[in-house]
Parts: sequence; structure tokens; C-alpha cells
Amino acid sequence: MVDPLSDVIGLLRPRAVFTKGISGAGRWGVRYADFGHPSFAVVIEGACLLAVDGQPPLTLEAGDFVLLPTTPGFTMTGFEPVVPTLIDPNLAAGAAEEVRHGRQDGPPDLRMLGGYFLFDGEDSALLVSLLPAQVHVRGVERLSVLVKLLIEEAAGRHSGRDLVLARLIEILLVESLRQAQTPDAPAGLLRGLGDARLAEAIRRMHADPARPWTIVELAKEAALSRSAFFDRFVRGVGVPPMEYLLAWRMALAKDLLRRQEGDIAEIAERVGYGSASTFSTAFSRHVGQPPGRYARAAAH
Repeated sequence: MVDPLSDVIGLLRPRAVFTKGISGAGRWGVRYADFGHPSFAVVIEGACLLAVDGQPPLTLEAGDFVLLPTTPGFTMTGFEPVVPTLIDPNLAAGAAEEVRHGRQDGPPDLRMLGGYFLFDGEDSALLVSLLPAQVHVRGVERLSVLVKLLIEEAAGRHSGRDLVLARLIEILLVESLRQAQTPDAPAGLLRGLGDARLAEAIRRMHADPARPWTIVELAKEAALSRSAFFDRFVRGVGVPPMEYLLAWRMALAKDLLRRQEGDIAEIAERVGYGSASTFSTAFSRHVGQPPGRYARAAAH
């Protein structure tokens, strides 16, 4: 069975993990500016408060996992009132040693493992827009194990390290996003996949992007009327069905062009266009440059 979530993560191409330990004791609080790269953390012991810009605040406890696909600004504190210390995330990202907030001596009240990574995919902004801004998962031991494996692998210099790290991040992303794949998730791909009717239509689009899909055909796959399918898709995924299909086709086309997998006519056919000229027109409108120029630029 085609798995749209795996498709999206495959095109994002996560890589290059940067990890560290984080602890806090006594009265402490930090305010991180907007970072932009995906980040994650798992609480090993203790608890803290986390308030990510634009998201409801969270109380994090031992065993909790948080993923922020774009890491906007956030505040993290203990439970005593405090004026947070401002931190530049770009400078903090370079720290390899454990970061200790608040009282520097004695046992910590909080211990976390955290880190960030990069997306190699050219179309990461489009694909990340399909994911929730904040993923909070409680009590899933597999995620804690994956984070520990990531940190151990990142700290070592074993042969095959980059490949292992890339695979571990992919698994971490799939496992955490799988937990957020529910009908009450924010509008986006995960909420769509959490709706059995919409999920069937999304899977069909991913399985056969070259097919000249119509709203009527997709609605039939979802066993819904045309109007009910359209409204439900917009509410669930956040964009109309044909807009989602176009975005997915263009993401695939960019990936094929970047990897030089066929000429423009072949790529056009693989993503659902009857001729190179109609594909070139659609690609230019969507991407802002013709496919040939995009492929040449990507090759350098």
C-alpha cells in the first residue's frame, strides 16, 4: 500500500543531526528566537513548561516527546516565575556540551535530550506546510529509544554514520507524525490521513500521480458525493483536492528534475501531463522558472 506520509518524508530528505543534553534547576527560564530548522526533544526526568509561539502552552513530563518541524520562537521555563534569558538559537545550536539552565550546582530538576536537523529536499517549505506546527506525544517509549539512539550515533564516528543518522531521523519523523495522525489534528496531511475517506483519495493520488484525476473520480475513491468530498478535503487537509494534487505533482517533478531522471517529456508524463509544453507551462507558473532552467540550476 502506498504511504503518503513516507512519500513526503522521503522527499524532505532529513539529514545532519545536531544533538545535546539540556537540564534545568531552581528558578530558570529561556526564550529562544525563531530558528526555522526542525527540532525535537524528549524529557528524561522532571518537568517544565513549554510555550511555542502560536501554539497552546504545554507542561512537559518525563517520557514526553516534542517535534517542531519549523521551530518558531518559544519559551521554556521551570515552575517558578522568572524573566526568561534570551538565547540566539543559531549560537546555541553549535554547543556540543550539555546546556544547564538556572542553578549550576546540585542535581537538576529537569533533564532532556534535544536536537535539530536539516531538510535536504528542495521543496521542504511546501512539504513542511502539510505537517502540524507542533507535535506532542506522551508516553511512547519507542520515541525515547530513537532519540537516545540518535544521540549515541551522532556522538560517535563510526563508519556509515551519516546513513544511520538519516535513517534514524526518518524513523523518528514517521513514528512521531504517525501519533499525530488523528481526525482532530490541525488541518493538514496528518488530519487528512486520519480520516479514512480522505486517506483513500490521498493514497490514490500518491499511488498514481500520472492519472488525469478529476474531483468526481477522487470523490468516488472516498465514497463521498463530489460536494461532500470537496468540503471535507478542504476542512481536513487545508487546501482543495486539485491544489493538493498539483502541489504533489510539482514536488515530484522537482525531485525528478534535480536527479535528472529522464528528459522533460518523460518527467511530464510521469507527473500527469500529456505534453512537455503543458507541463512546462504549469511548472513555470508554479515554480517561477521553466523546468529546463530549474534542472540546470539544480545540477550545479
